Amino acid sequence: METVRRPAVAGSFYPASADALGRMVDQLVAAVPRGPAPKALIVPHAGYVYSGSIAASGFARIAGAPISRVVLVGPAHRKLVEGLAWPGAAQLRTPLGDIAVDLDALRQIGAPADAAAHAREHALEVELPFLQRLAPGATVVPLIGSSASPETVGRTLEALWGGPETLIVISSDLSHYLPYAEGRERDQRTCARIVALDPAIDPDDACGSIGINGLTWVARRKQLRAELIDLRSSGDTAGPLDDVVGYAAIAFYEAA
Repeated sequence: METVRRPAVAGSFYPASADALGRMVDQLVAAVPRGPAPKALIVPHAGYVYSGSIAASGFARIAGAPISRVVLVGPAHRKLVEGLAWPGAAQLRTPLGDIAVDLDALRQIGAPADAAAHAREHALEVELPFLQRLAPGATVVPLIGSSASPETVGRTLEALWGGPETLIVISSDLSHYLPYAEGRERDQRTCARIVALDPAIDPDDACGSIGINGLTWVARRKQLRAELIDLRSSGDTAGPLDDVVGYAAIAFYEAA
Protein backbone atom coordinates (compact mmCIF):
# COMPACT_ATOMS: atom_id res chain seq x y z
CA MET A 1 0.00 0.00 0.00
CA GLU A 2 1.24 3.49 -0.87
CA THR A 3 1.50 5.89 2.04
CA VAL A 4 0.28 9.02 0.20
CA ARG A 5 -1.71 9.64 -2.95
CA ARG A 6 -0.14 12.84 -4.30
CA PRO A 7 -2.12 15.58 -6.03
CA ALA A 8 -2.43 15.29 -9.79
CA VAL A 9 -4.13 18.57 -10.75
CA ALA A 10 -2.72 21.13 -8.29
CA GLY A 11 -1.62 24.10 -10.36
CA SER A 12 -4.12 23.38 -13.14
CA PHE A 13 -7.58 22.74 -11.66
CA TYR A 14 -6.80 24.78 -8.54
CA PRO A 15 -3.80 26.71 -7.11
CA ALA A 16 -0.69 24.77 -6.18
CA SER A 17 0.19 27.23 -3.41
CA ALA A 18 -1.34 26.47 -0.02
CA ASP A 19 -1.89 30.16 0.72
CA ALA A 20 -3.51 30.86 -2.64
CA LEU A 21 -5.66 27.73 -2.46
CA GLY A 22 -6.84 28.43 1.07
CA ARG A 23 -7.75 32.01 0.14
CA MET A 24 -9.60 30.90 -2.99
CA VAL A 25 -11.69 28.28 -1.17
CA ASP A 26 -12.48 30.69 1.66
CA GLN A 27 -13.53 33.40 -0.80
CA LEU A 28 -15.70 31.04 -2.82
CA VAL A 29 -17.48 29.81 0.32
CA ALA A 30 -17.88 33.33 1.76
CA ALA A 31 -19.62 34.48 -1.42
CA VAL A 32 -22.57 32.05 -1.16
CA PRO A 33 -25.43 31.85 1.34
CA ARG A 34 -25.54 29.23 4.09
CA GLY A 35 -28.29 26.71 4.67
CA PRO A 36 -29.15 23.65 6.73
CA ALA A 37 -26.51 20.92 6.95
CA PRO A 38 -27.29 18.07 4.53
CA LYS A 39 -26.68 14.35 4.80
CA ALA A 40 -25.40 14.20 1.23
CA LEU A 41 -24.25 16.51 -1.54
CA ILE A 42 -23.78 16.33 -5.28
CA VAL A 43 -21.11 18.83 -6.37
CA PRO A 44 -19.12 19.40 -9.59
CA HIS A 45 -15.45 18.66 -10.18
CA ALA A 46 -14.13 20.94 -12.92
CA GLY A 47 -11.39 23.50 -12.48
CA TYR A 48 -12.27 26.05 -9.83
CA VAL A 49 -12.48 28.91 -12.34
CA TYR A 50 -15.32 27.01 -14.00
CA SER A 51 -17.18 25.16 -11.24
CA GLY A 52 -15.65 26.26 -7.94
CA SER A 53 -18.43 28.70 -7.13
CA ILE A 54 -21.09 26.04 -7.74
CA ALA A 55 -19.22 23.51 -5.59
CA ALA A 56 -18.87 26.16 -2.88
CA SER A 57 -22.65 26.71 -2.83
CA GLY A 58 -23.03 23.08 -1.79
CA PHE A 59 -20.06 22.78 0.54
CA ALA A 60 -20.99 26.00 2.37
CA ARG A 61 -23.92 24.07 3.86
CA ILE A 62 -21.60 21.85 5.92
CA ALA A 63 -19.84 24.73 7.70
CA GLY A 64 -19.96 24.02 11.43
CA ALA A 65 -21.51 20.56 11.03
CA PRO A 66 -20.05 17.80 13.26
CA ILE A 67 -18.56 15.84 10.35
CA SER A 68 -15.75 13.41 11.09
CA ARG A 69 -16.00 11.17 8.00
CA VAL A 70 -16.76 11.86 4.33
CA VAL A 71 -17.72 9.12 1.88
CA LEU A 72 -16.58 10.53 -1.47
CA VAL A 73 -17.71 8.85 -4.71
CA GLY A 74 -16.87 9.91 -8.24
CA PRO A 75 -16.39 8.67 -11.79
CA ALA A 76 -13.22 7.12 -13.13
CA HIS A 77 -12.26 9.29 -16.12
CA ARG A 78 -8.95 7.68 -17.09
CA LYS A 79 -9.28 3.94 -16.50
CA LEU A 80 -12.14 1.46 -16.61
CA VAL A 81 -13.09 0.46 -13.07
CA GLU A 82 -15.77 -2.16 -12.51
CA GLY A 83 -17.54 -1.44 -9.24
CA LEU A 84 -15.88 1.00 -6.84
CA ALA A 85 -12.16 1.18 -6.05
CA TRP A 86 -10.04 3.18 -3.60
CA PRO A 87 -6.52 4.51 -4.23
CA GLY A 88 -4.61 2.13 -2.00
CA ALA A 89 -3.08 4.98 0.02
CA ALA A 90 -3.45 5.87 3.68
CA GLN A 91 -3.35 9.63 3.04
CA LEU A 92 -4.62 11.92 0.28
CA ARG A 93 -2.46 15.00 -0.24
CA THR A 94 -3.36 18.50 -1.43
CA PRO A 95 -1.39 21.73 -1.04
CA LEU A 96 -3.33 22.23 2.20
CA GLY A 97 -1.91 19.03 3.74
CA ASP A 98 -2.83 15.36 4.05
CA ILE A 99 -6.24 13.82 4.70
CA ALA A 100 -6.44 10.45 6.43
CA VAL A 101 -8.21 7.66 4.55
CA ASP A 102 -10.66 5.63 6.66
CA LEU A 103 -9.03 2.23 6.18
CA ASP A 104 -11.41 0.50 8.58
CA ALA A 105 -14.40 1.60 6.48
CA LEU A 106 -12.74 0.32 3.31
CA ARG A 107 -12.09 -3.04 4.94
CA GLN A 108 -15.74 -3.11 6.01
CA ILE A 109 -17.03 -2.78 2.46
CA GLY A 110 -14.28 -4.88 0.87
CA ALA A 111 -13.46 -2.36 -1.86
CA PRO A 112 -10.44 -3.22 -4.03
CA ALA A 113 -7.51 -0.84 -4.42
CA ASP A 114 -6.65 0.62 -7.84
CA ALA A 115 -3.79 3.08 -7.51
CA ALA A 116 -3.45 3.47 -11.28
CA ALA A 117 -7.08 4.56 -11.69
CA HIS A 118 -6.71 7.17 -8.95
CA ALA A 119 -3.23 8.42 -9.86
CA ARG A 120 -4.31 11.09 -12.41
CA GLU A 121 -7.99 11.27 -11.49
CA HIS A 122 -9.34 14.74 -10.65
CA ALA A 123 -12.96 13.95 -9.70
CA LEU A 124 -12.24 13.36 -6.01
CA GLU A 125 -9.13 15.49 -5.67
CA VAL A 126 -10.83 18.82 -6.42
CA GLU A 127 -13.35 18.24 -3.61
CA LEU A 128 -10.66 17.72 -0.96
CA PRO A 129 -9.63 21.37 -0.36
CA PHE A 130 -13.27 22.27 0.36
CA LEU A 131 -13.44 19.45 2.89
CA GLN A 132 -10.13 20.48 4.44
CA ARG A 133 -11.45 24.00 5.06
CA LEU A 134 -15.01 23.11 6.09
CA ALA A 135 -14.63 19.71 7.77
CA PRO A 136 -11.06 19.86 9.09
CA GLY A 137 -9.87 16.62 10.60
CA ALA A 138 -12.49 14.48 8.86
CA THR A 139 -11.33 11.22 7.36
CA VAL A 140 -12.36 10.26 3.83
CA VAL A 141 -13.54 7.09 2.10
CA PRO A 142 -12.43 7.78 -1.51
CA LEU A 143 -14.13 5.67 -4.20
CA ILE A 144 -14.28 5.90 -7.99
CA GLY A 145 -15.89 3.66 -10.56
CA SER A 146 -17.00 3.34 -14.17
CA SER A 147 -19.76 0.75 -14.02
CA ALA A 148 -21.94 -0.49 -11.19
CA SER A 149 -25.67 -0.77 -10.63
CA PRO A 150 -27.50 1.79 -8.49
CA GLU A 151 -28.19 -0.94 -5.95
CA THR A 152 -24.53 -1.96 -5.76
CA VAL A 153 -23.39 1.59 -5.10
CA GLY A 154 -26.40 2.28 -2.93
CA ARG A 155 -25.73 -0.67 -0.65
CA THR A 156 -22.13 0.52 -0.26
CA LEU A 157 -23.42 3.93 0.80
CA GLU A 158 -25.91 2.30 3.17
CA ALA A 159 -23.12 0.30 4.80
CA LEU A 160 -21.22 3.54 5.48
CA TRP A 161 -24.25 5.75 6.19
CA GLY A 162 -23.64 6.40 9.87
CA GLY A 163 -25.14 9.39 11.64
CA PRO A 164 -24.52 13.16 11.52
CA GLU A 165 -20.78 12.49 11.71
CA THR A 166 -20.83 11.02 8.16
CA LEU A 167 -21.30 13.10 5.02
CA ILE A 168 -21.87 11.56 1.58
CA VAL A 169 -20.38 13.55 -1.32
CA ILE A 170 -21.02 12.59 -4.94
CA SER A 171 -18.72 14.23 -7.48
CA SER A 172 -20.27 14.87 -10.90
CA ASP A 173 -20.54 17.36 -13.71
CA LEU A 174 -23.60 17.42 -15.98
CA SER A 175 -23.90 17.75 -19.78
CA HIS A 176 -20.73 18.30 -21.81
CA TYR A 177 -19.88 20.53 -24.76
CA LEU A 178 -23.32 21.73 -25.82
CA PRO A 179 -24.47 25.22 -26.87
CA TYR A 180 -25.46 27.25 -23.83
CA ALA A 181 -29.28 27.13 -24.17
CA GLU A 182 -29.33 23.45 -25.12
CA GLY A 183 -27.04 22.56 -22.21
CA ARG A 184 -29.16 24.58 -19.78
CA GLU A 185 -32.37 22.87 -20.85
CA ARG A 186 -30.79 19.42 -20.66
CA ASP A 187 -29.29 20.08 -17.23
CA GLN A 188 -32.60 21.38 -15.90
CA ARG A 189 -34.25 18.11 -16.93
CA THR A 190 -31.46 16.07 -15.37
CA CYS A 191 -31.62 17.98 -12.09
CA ALA A 192 -35.40 17.64 -11.94
CA ARG A 193 -34.97 13.86 -12.23
CA ILE A 194 -32.29 13.80 -9.53
CA VAL A 195 -34.41 15.88 -7.15
CA ALA A 196 -37.28 13.44 -7.85
CA LEU A 197 -34.84 10.65 -6.77
CA ASP A 198 -34.72 8.95 -10.16
CA PRO A 199 -31.89 6.34 -10.00
CA ALA A 200 -31.53 6.04 -13.79
CA ILE A 201 -29.49 9.07 -14.84
CA ASP A 202 -27.47 8.42 -18.00
CA PRO A 203 -23.69 9.02 -18.07
CA ASP A 204 -24.20 11.38 -21.03
CA ASP A 205 -26.30 13.60 -18.75
CA ALA A 206 -24.00 13.39 -15.71
CA CYS A 207 -20.48 11.95 -15.86
CA GLY A 208 -20.76 10.93 -12.20
CA SER A 209 -24.03 9.07 -12.71
CA ILE A 210 -22.57 5.96 -11.04
CA GLY A 211 -22.57 7.82 -7.71
CA ILE A 212 -25.71 9.86 -8.36
CA ASN A 213 -27.81 6.79 -9.11
CA GLY A 214 -26.47 4.98 -6.06
CA LEU A 215 -27.32 7.95 -3.87
CA THR A 216 -30.84 8.37 -5.24
CA TRP A 217 -31.41 4.63 -4.83
CA VAL A 218 -30.62 5.00 -1.12
CA ALA A 219 -32.47 8.31 -0.88
CA ARG A 220 -35.69 6.64 -2.00
CA ARG A 221 -35.31 3.88 0.58
CA LYS A 222 -34.57 6.37 3.33
CA GLN A 223 -37.13 8.96 2.15
CA LEU A 224 -34.62 11.77 1.83
CA ARG A 225 -35.59 15.17 0.47
CA ALA A 226 -33.45 16.69 -2.29
CA GLU A 227 -32.91 20.39 -2.95
CA LEU A 228 -31.31 21.97 -6.01
CA ILE A 229 -29.03 24.68 -4.61
CA ASP A 230 -27.26 25.91 -7.73
CA LEU A 231 -27.33 25.16 -11.45
CA ARG A 232 -24.98 26.89 -13.88
CA SER A 233 -22.51 26.07 -16.60
CA SER A 234 -19.08 27.09 -17.77
CA GLY A 235 -20.89 29.61 -19.96
CA ASP A 236 -22.00 31.40 -16.77
CA THR A 237 -18.58 31.35 -15.14
CA ALA A 238 -15.52 31.39 -17.39
CA GLY A 239 -16.12 29.66 -20.71
CA PRO A 240 -17.55 30.32 -24.18
CA LEU A 241 -21.30 30.04 -24.77
CA ASP A 242 -21.09 27.65 -27.71
CA ASP A 243 -19.44 24.75 -25.86
CA VAL A 244 -20.49 24.52 -22.23
CA VAL A 245 -20.27 21.99 -19.41
CA GLY A 246 -23.05 21.95 -16.82
CA TYR A 247 -22.60 22.01 -13.04
CA ALA A 248 -25.06 21.60 -10.16
CA ALA A 249 -25.00 21.55 -6.38
CA ILE A 250 -27.77 19.39 -4.88
CA ALA A 251 -28.32 18.71 -1.18
CA PHE A 252 -30.11 15.73 0.37
CA TYR A 253 -31.77 15.87 3.78
CA GLU A 254 -33.00 13.20 6.14
CA ALA A 255 -36.42 13.59 7.75
CA ALA A 256 -36.31 15.70 10.88
